[in-house]
Amino acid sequence: MINIVWLFLWFLAFVSIVIKLLLGDYKTISTFVDSLFNAAELGFEISLGLTGILTLWLGLLKVAEKSGLTNLIAKVISPLIRALMPEIPKNHSSIAPLTLNMVANILGLDNAATPIGLKAMKELQKINPDKNSLSNAQIMFLVINSSSVTLIPITIIVYRAQLGASNPTDVLLPIIVATYSSTLVGILTTAFIQRINIFNKAILSLFTISFITISLTVFLLTNLPSKTVEKVTVAFSNVFIASIIFFILLYSIIKGKDSYSDFVEGAKEGFSVAVMIIPYLVAMLIAIAAFRASGTLNYILDVLKTAVHWVGLDDRFVDALPTAFLKPLSGSGARAMMIDTIKTFGADSLVGRMVSVMQGSTETTFYVLALYTGAVGIKNVRYAIVPALSADIAGITTAIIVTYLLFE
Repeated sequence: MINIVWLFLWFLAFVSIVIKLLLGDYKTISTFVDSLFNAAELGFEISLGLTGILTLWLGLLKVAEKSGLTNLIAKVISPLIRALMPEIPKNHSSIAPLTLNMVANILGLDNAATPIGLKAMKELQKINPDKNSLSNAQIMFLVINSSSVTLIPITIIVYRAQLGASNPTDVLLPIIVATYSSTLVGILTTAFIQRINIFNKAILSLFTISFITISLTVFLLTNLPSKTVEKVTVAFSNVFIASIIFFILLYSIIKGKDSYSDFVEGAKEGFSVAVMIIPYLVAMLIAIAAFRASGTLNYILDVLKTAVHWVGLDDRFVDALPTAFLKPLSGSGARAMMIDTIKTFGADSLVGRMVSVMQGSTETTFYVLALYTGAVGIKNVRYAIVPALSADIAGITTAIIVTYLLFE
């Protein structure tokens, strides 16, 4: 799928360039070539900038794992997991990696969540009665994974900081609202298809508490002046992140663990992950740069803007839609499109903030399905795409609405 997206972007760019050359427009080809080199340089710089932050969070995740904090969280979450996935036996070996995967996603560590998620998928495959088709539990897990509930979108914050955002963390609260919406819709849709009782005590408690908290937060923030909203969201983000770091370290100290050695062990993984990202990000950035520099992207957006303007709506959100369209297909593609859009419109613009929120609202649906099913040799995904795409639509729509409410 990623290969198709990548080649399609180059194909459209090539066709547009040829047409312009035939019409006598030779300036575009110069802009086209310059944009490729600039995009390659930008991709390399951003990937290296991620090294430190991935090292930090993968180190902390290892500290939490070694201290037993993740096992403690697993015990707390276990009733909820078994309520959402009633096929899983009590104390089954899949619960621990399921929990770790959720923790990694919550911390915004996509690359760390993947290997843990693959382990969870393999454990679930052991109790799958039909080895060629996804079980109900596996579908629920994939939907939760693809809707990507994220509380600390670290990589997005780093990208925004590198691209000149005055307050890189100001999108954290909107991302929490958007990712909650996508996850809620994904779980409810799956539960409806699987006939899971959503009025189970564990499920109902989680939804009720989170819904009330987020609803009150959005209500309060939308009734505050825009400058005050920015200050509140930045303060909340910083306190929230700092609290998690201190709690992980404090728990490790209480358990008498060698926090420093554990941190270093996990940090080594962070460095290798950051280096691994470089070719993927550069590959997608140059394709998108070619797509934009050729004028093809502007043609498509102009048509959409005309349609949106015709029905009387604000058309600025259209510039953020390429990120939304790529998100279910390619994680690296959506990430590169987000970076390209922020660079074009500015990190503190409405569109720059909107694509940041979109990027944190969901995961890469088709990539997740292909990767996880491929890892266990499953070809029949049954109805998994329906709730997963429902979650994507909910997350993207919420991202647009919340960004308008908080940053307009």
